[in-house]
Amino acid sequence: MTHDGAGGATRVALYAGGFIGPFGGGMVTVLIPELRDAFDVSSSAASVALTAYLVPFAALQLVSGTLGERFGRARATRVAFVVYALASLWAAVAGAFAPFLIARALQGAANAFTTPLVLAALADATPEAALGRTMGTFAAVQTAGVVGAPLVGGLAGALDYRLAFVVAAVAALILAWMSPGGGAARQRVKAERPRFVEALTPRTRWTAAAAFLAYLGVTGLGVVVALRAGDAFGLGPTERGLLLAGFGAAGVVAGRPAGGLTDRRGAVGVAVVGAAGCVVLVPLLGIVDQWEGLALVWLVTGVASALLWAGLNVLTVGAAPANRGGAVSVIGAFKFAGNALAPVSWLALYDTSAELAFAGAGGVCVLLAATVTRAGRAAQTRA
Repeated sequence: MTHDGAGGATRVALYAGGFIGPFGGGMVTVLIPELRDAFDVSSSAASVALTAYLVPFAALQLVSGTLGERFGRARATRVAFVVYALASLWAAVAGAFAPFLIARALQGAANAFTTPLVLAALADATPEAALGRTMGTFAAVQTAGVVGAPLVGGLAGALDYRLAFVVAAVAALILAWMSPGGGAARQRVKAERPRFVEALTPRTRWTAAAAFLAYLGVTGLGVVVALRAGDAFGLGPTERGLLLAGFGAAGVVAGRPAGGLTDRRGAVGVAVVGAAGCVVLVPLLGIVDQWEGLALVWLVTGVASALLWAGLNVLTVGAAPANRGGAVSVIGAFKFAGNALAPVSWLALYDTSAELAFAGAGGVCVLLAATVTRAGRAAQTRA
């Protein structure tokens, strides 16, 4: 991947930095029974391990990018990876549930700094002509983190759940040593001292709205899809997990080609095509009458999502040139908010009618397509 001018080792580290964010959040999803037994708590209490990570991860992203730009990306990412590694080791050795939750919160706080700064650094290291492919690859890597986290967590849990945290700590220390972030960008940041308000351009605001809608109407539907697979077709947990994995697997495979298409056809056009595909596909999830059809539609929706995010990521990194990291983190915060709201919103409708829930999500995708178009037209001016 040397076509875009970045060093090979640095590029690998940047992509790996994108992987570890969703991986750190999702690896405990399958470890709830092990955590429940290890700390002698209820299943609902053990699930707080997810919340403890996600709340600081989401909240701090509103400002983490700007803070990282001010202190220097290389320094901020290095410190964040070290903190993440120490927090992971603390989680591995914690003998009580409260210290374990504190360690999880520190993991989430650290990853709030790594993810936006890594994406901003990738954008700085990539020529404009290759930006789409790089952003598509980054989206594929993040999707791989989402898909791989339960797998690695499950393998570790079969032996000892602590191994998952030890592996995460070792990976973070390696990334800290490789220091993704870029010296040139660091010197520029020191000279300019970006401000938070410089991240809030019109394009940032519209792209943040689009990211919120993309997770609300598409990515966040996984729990509803799984519920319908069980209720309508009687699929067990293993079968439901495999069905859901199709969405992520499609995103991993399609991410880089979708990015290449973005380079050729433009970010807005490709993202709108992806959103339009979701307008058609998402309502079908509520009316297909066989589990094979549900699995196929969800897989193709993953391809449409890859197109959507290849374009949205390009819009994200170009939203605020004066404070790129700040804009990326603000948009990331809204993306997570959509993900958090989706299960609450659609499950309430699902209790009334599965068709109504998925039709509502399809309506959100219509609004998403319009919002992406507006984000493309928005000027990249300072707030």
